Parts: sequence; C-alpha cells; structure tokens
Amino acid sequence: MSKKQTVTTITPLFSAETIGNRIREIGKEISDDYAGATPECPLHLVVVLKGAFIFAADLARAITIPCTIDFIHASSYGSERTSSGNVAIRHNLNVAGRHLLLVEDIIDTGLTMQQITAELRALQPASLKICSLLDKPEARKHPVAIAYTGFIVPNTFIVGFGIDHNERYRELPSLGILCS
Repeated sequence: MSKKQTVTTITPLFSAETIGNRIREIGKEISDDYAGATPECPLHLVVVLKGAFIFAADLARAITIPCTIDFIHASSYGSERTSSGNVAIRHNLNVAGRHLLLVEDIIDTGLTMQQITAELRALQPASLKICSLLDKPEARKHPVAIAYTGFIVPNTFIVGFGIDHNERYRELPSLGILCS
C-alpha cells in the first residue's frame, strides 16, 4: 500500500503589485510621522525574523527619511499551523533613547507582540510603535496597538512574501491562503 499524499494548494490573497503599492503607502506615512527625527536619534527599525525580512526590506526602501535597522528573532509556531503558546525571543539590542518601529509580518493572537514589546520597553526606547504587514484581529487574544497595518486578513493560515509554513513558501512574491 502506498501512503496517501496530501495535495497542498495556495489560494491567492494579495498580488505582488498590491503588496508593493501598500508598502509604499505605509512608507510615506512613516516618513511623514517621523520627519522630525534627527541624525542623532533616527528612526530605528527592529525587524522580527524570519517572517518579516522581505516586508522590512521593501519597507526600508519605501521610507524616505534616514533609518537604521536591527533584528530580533521570535518564534511561537511549531510544525503545526497554530501558535504553540510559548514565545522564544533572542536579541542583542541596545535601543535606549531611540525611536523604535517594530516590524512584523503578521499579528494574530498578539502573544508574540505583547512579549516583544514588553522586552523592548524595558530597554527604555524614546518611543515604540508597531508596523505589521498583516493583521488577523479575529484571532486576537492579547491586545496589540498596531500603528501601521498593511492588510486585515481572515483567520486562516497565510504564506508567501516571507511568511512560511515549515520553512516553505517564503520565496513567493505574493500572499496566499494555504489549503490542504
């Protein structure tokens, strides 16, 4: 007997063009909001790895004011399509007195953002805001104040544009719903 193979399909959600247009709009908003940042205290992007790296690269190019970039690693997903409920955070940041913009790929339950923002606030930044490509408000269990949102999405598993399932599909230039 042979094992039954599961066929995975991806239902298109947002095209690369739609994503690019929205990122340019967000970049303009951020540039306008932080126009008064000084070279001594520029906007500092803190990018959540791994999922937000593609979004952050495009966002950094869309921001028209000087900014610096750092990375933080956070993980709450195991091999399944749901959050494990445990968040592992790794970083080596020195951000006291800086204007931080936390860049995330997707916010669902809010647990990861709650824990990351608590750690960053303890480092005494001048300010802290969140920018997320995707927001799943239907999945929210912990409150999160998102300053800049790309798209509101349904409570389904989304892949592409840096977002993965078991380390696959990050390379897709668009976003889609993973179906099996």
